[in-house]
Amino acid sequence: MMNHLWQSTLFAIVAGLLTLALRKNRANVRYWLWFSASLKFFVPFSLLMSLGSHLEWAPAATTSVTPAVSIAIEEVAQPFPETVSFAPAKPGTRDWIPVALLTAWACGFAAIALIRLRGWLLIRAAVRASRPIEIPATFEIRSSPGLLEPGVVGLFRPILLLPGGIAERLTPHQLEAVLAHELCHIRRRDNFTSVIHMVVEAVFWFHPLVWWIGARLLEERERACDEEVLRLGGEPQVYAEAILNVCKLYVESPLVCVSGVTGADLKKRIEAIMTNRVALRLTFAKKAALAVAAVMALAVPVVIGTLKGQSATAPPFEAASVKACSNGEFGGTAKGGRSGGGGGDQGPSPDRLSMNCQPLRNLIRTAYLVFANGQRIIPGPTPPIEGGSAWIDSARYQITAKAEGTPGQSMMRGPMLQALLEDRFKLKIRRETREVPAYALTLAKNGPKLQPFQEGSCNAVDFSRPPDPGQKPVPLCAVRWLSAIKPNSAVTWEVHGGSLDDFARALGGDLDRIVINKTGITGRFDFQMEFAPDETTAGLNSLRTPDGPLIPPTTPSDPSGGPSIFTAIQQQLGLKLESAKGPREFLVIDRVEKPSEN
Repeated sequence: MMNHLWQSTLFAIVAGLLTLALRKNRANVRYWLWFSASLKFFVPFSLLMSLGSHLEWAPAATTSVTPAVSIAIEEVAQPFPETVSFAPAKPGTRDWIPVALLTAWACGFAAIALIRLRGWLLIRAAVRASRPIEIPATFEIRSSPGLLEPGVVGLFRPILLLPGGIAERLTPHQLEAVLAHELCHIRRRDNFTSVIHMVVEAVFWFHPLVWWIGARLLEERERACDEEVLRLGGEPQVYAEAILNVCKLYVESPLVCVSGVTGADLKKRIEAIMTNRVALRLTFAKKAALAVAAVMALAVPVVIGTLKGQSATAPPFEAASVKACSNGEFGGTAKGGRSGGGGGDQGPSPDRLSMNCQPLRNLIRTAYLVFANGQRIIPGPTPPIEGGSAWIDSARYQITAKAEGTPGQSMMRGPMLQALLEDRFKLKIRRETREVPAYALTLAKNGPKLQPFQEGSCNAVDFSRPPDPGQKPVPLCAVRWLSAIKPNSAVTWEVHGGSLDDFARALGGDLDRIVINKTGITGRFDFQMEFAPDETTAGLNSLRTPDGPLIPPTTPSDPSGGPSIFTAIQQQLGLKLESAKGPREFLVIDRVEKPSEN
């Protein structure tokens, strides 16, 4: 929603600048520019991009969307990141902020709707009390008792409603000018476009720009009809006197969708009518510029969506092979390569990708999570992958590919592998965020027991450099480090040189829920604790030791092996984990097919 509001605001500002550039041209042109800004509030750019993503477009054989372009497209698609979180401030409590916002919007919407309903009832009563009158015209004209100004009522079968006795109060020429004005409203279908903007005002009542656009629409539609009346030969003085007499004798309609004679800035209208300035027609250059702007406004989001959806039509590898593995073949080294979660640029060659017998789910995790932007991410909780058939876990595939140049293993395992999967597996995948059960990391009763960061206790993360086989392993800063791993016994769990956010991220990778830092503590620390893994440490339980899994699936955890992770956090670090809710990202597979081998 925030993205849509910002985009609509920017669109309206651009439309406003165009109206300034065309201020000497016909009012009808400016009216439709403002109306396009109103319609933009109904049409999110994301909808156009979604439409483009479903278009089948096959580029030429020599064309490909490079990873850099693909990443840029992602940035354009989400120019305004969603940074507002509505997670409860305290676990176990209801968050009233979304409820309050929704209630405030509903109250505003109801108030606007009631005001519009009241005006509609007044107009409806006037129509019911009216009677036909014999005035030659191409549309129905009725006379109604009361003091409402002349106005066109109805969307599809317009009726001109005249106040009773108006023929005696205006001269024949003045009445003729009024009828010409109203006929112009009917031809332009101003009632219909006004109703559309009234809906925009009701839905987006909180946005000041919506009301500004409404005022501009009213002003430009009346000036457009004034220009049309004068163009058809109306006398400026007679026409101006007719408008002034209507203003003196009658009240304005309570609804903008009842197109009347008065309205807008009356002083400016009378001045424009009396000077009878001829509005300039659009030159060919201005028409071309407006046409290009209109096409760009619609085409650019669609093209972005098309490029996003078809970014893998032509794989960025010079040559690539995808082969199904036979039963009994499992992941490992293939022709000197590394497995799906390989270590960044540590592969055998910066221009060759080799992944042996990996399930598709692993390949997706590698391409879209571990190396999503062409660099390996710091280990932590990764979005779950949902959707797809059972074969994405059971069937295994060997991938070998040769790239142009030397993009490196991280780029080949990330954006380039994404393109390959989308091409060969017809993979369609999207990201979505949901509120899920989580843990809130807070301070324990007696306060924190945190050890300040000791320089030299860890090395900075640099996945681009392979480890030295002869060097003693050293923990990476802000990354979880395990030692003393034995099945059904305590493990030593450490994070060196990390913030509380880093600590929470590492915990979320090993627990069965994500962890949200609510401590408010800043700075870097060395975290260390000992605990016994159990059913809540789902991430740790997937690890294997030389003797088997940390927690054998058929063996219950041994309470004597050490404290639980919850107890260790509280007793050893002075922190605690509490149940909460928080936003978590998911990868959702919308479409996937088994590839044809080649």
